[in-house]
Amino acid sequence: MVLLITFTLKPKPPYRLDLAVWTLRRRPENIIDDWDGDVYRRVLVVADQAIMVEVRQLGRRETPRLYVTAHTDHPFPGLQKQLTTTLTRLLGIDIGLTGFYQLAANHPQLQKLAKPFVGMKPPRYASLFECLCNAIACQQVSLASGIQLLNRFAEHYGRSFDTSPYRRFAFPDAATLDTVEVEDLRQIGFSRQKATALLNLAAVARSGKLEYTQFEELSDEDCVAALCQFRGIGRWSAEYAMLRGLGRLHVFPGDDVGGRNNLQAWLDLTETLDYDGVANLLQRWQRFGGLIYFHLLLNKLAAKPPGGFDVETKTDD
Repeated sequence: MVLLITFTLKPKPPYRLDLAVWTLRRRPENIIDDWDGDVYRRVLVVADQAIMVEVRQLGRRETPRLYVTAHTDHPFPGLQKQLTTTLTRLLGIDIGLTGFYQLAANHPQLQKLAKPFVGMKPPRYASLFECLCNAIACQQVSLASGIQLLNRFAEHYGRSFDTSPYRRFAFPDAATLDTVEVEDLRQIGFSRQKATALLNLAAVARSGKLEYTQFEELSDEDCVAALCQFRGIGRWSAEYAMLRGLGRLHVFPGDDVGGRNNLQAWLDLTETLDYDGVANLLQRWQRFGGLIYFHLLLNKLAAKPPGGFDVETKTDD
C-alpha cells in the first residue's frame, strides 16, 4: 500500500519553483524531471526504494513555501530528512542571490536579463554521477537529442514508480548498471564511446569515489583536472559538472556552444566567440558567470514556447 508523507520547505526568498525546474529540465520532453505547469514530479531512490515526490509552490515569490508530497511503500525514520537534502540541492532552495541582484542593479544590460527571472534559484543534480551522465549524453549532439537519450536510459535502467495514469522513472543509479554491457547501451542509442564512458563512471561511483564532498574543496583548476581523469570527461563536461553539480556559480562553461551562442546574442555581437572570448567578456561579472549562463537559458526558453513559465512576476497565492 502506498502511503503519503507531506511536509513543507521554506526556500530563501525570492523564489520561483517553475524557474528552478525549467533550469533543471531544459527541455519539455524531459521525463525524469516532470513539470505540468504547477507541480514538479520526480522519482528519487532513497534507501534502495523508488519514491515519487511531488512539489508545488504556495505563496508568492517573496514569501515562498514548497508543499512536498512523497509517495512511498515503506516509510522509515529519516526519510523526510533525506528527501529534504536532495530537494534542497535539486531546486536550489537554500541559495541566496542578493549579491547577484545588487550587481545587476548597477549594470543595465545585466539587469534587463535578470529582472524577468527574479526568483530563479540555480539547481544542482541529485548526484555527481547523474550530472556527469547528463554531460556525456549531451556531448556533440543537440540538447533535444541528448534529453531523448537520457529518457531512454531512464526507461530501461531507472527504477520505476507506477502512479495512475503514468509510470515514472528515476534516473538510473550506479548499482543498477553493474551487469549492463556496452552493447546494451548501444541498443538504446549510445555510441560505443559514450556507453563505455558511462559504465566506467558507474564503476567509479560504486567504488565510492564519485561523491560531491570529494571535489568541493578543490580549486577550479584542480577540480577540472580531477574530473578529466574519468573516461569521456573533458573540459566542457568538467565545467558543466562544476556548475550544475558542485554549484560553482562563477563557472560559465566556455566550451558550451549553446551557452556561447546565447551569450553572443544577448550582447549583440557579430563575431563568433571562443573559450577565451567568453572568459574575457564575462570578466566584469566573473563571480556570477554561471548565473548568467542559467539566465540566458531561461531567456531562450521564454522566447520559444512552450516554456511552462511566465516571465512576469508571479503574485498568486
